[in-house]
Amino acid sequence: MHVQHTDRSEPPRLRLRNISVRFGGLTALDSVDLEVAPGRAAGVIGPNGAGKTTLFNTVCGLVRASSGTLELDGAAFTPVPHRLAPLGVSRTLQALGLFEGLTVLENVTAALRPAGTGFLRDLLALPGGARAEKAARERAMQELESLGIASHASALPATLPYGVRKKAALARALATDPRLLLLDEPAGGLGRDDIDELADLIRAIPGRGCSVVLVEHHVDLVMAVCDRITVLDFGRVIADGTAAAVREDPAVTDAYLGAGAA
Repeated sequence: MHVQHTDRSEPPRLRLRNISVRFGGLTALDSVDLEVAPGRAAGVIGPNGAGKTTLFNTVCGLVRASSGTLELDGAAFTPVPHRLAPLGVSRTLQALGLFEGLTVLENVTAALRPAGTGFLRDLLALPGGARAEKAARERAMQELESLGIASHASALPATLPYGVRKKAALARALATDPRLLLLDEPAGGLGRDDIDELADLIRAIPGRGCSVVLVEHHVDLVMAVCDRITVLDFGRVIADGTAAAVREDPAVTDAYLGAGAA
């Protein structure tokens, strides 16, 4: 399915063209197209087994596409997990990935240390190390304040409610001021009130100039926060458009009803 780009004045922040992923004889993704405009939120939904996680992992570099191309702001993009941050790409995973031995503030600050520096630089007292560390802590604290969890800055993640830990992981992803944020099932394990609060937080992210890709099985959340939604079923795009258009698409209804019946 061809996806129309809504703003022709600049390239999409992220573009996937004819992405296919095969594992042996299994086709997990089949010629998938996806575009995310600058400063917009795009959602990916679909029944269990539709290929959502494979798509997310492909954009993160955890899975290599068998064919097709990826572009970031119009330039060819070959994602490698540990090289995403320098490209302005950040992510949150279903597993929060917080360091349990570090405080919330230390977890967020860790994301701001350049690769290969951090604690070693500080121990050696290299020039600029103390200043850089102070600036990183201040930036991390700003992000905690923006998400309303600054009061938990000195707490260890394991001592906090799950919803707060989710926000800490989001703060860590946002602290680097990414141009593209990838969210993998951010509503997983949250109650209704926490999901409503998460929706407000996600809605605010594009206002920072950051595009969002939201892969989520909570369809209501995706419908509420995304400008454009792509629906997968058996690894193929079966619908793509606004929430209203996707909601009324018979192919989407059939896919979910079929999954429910199964």
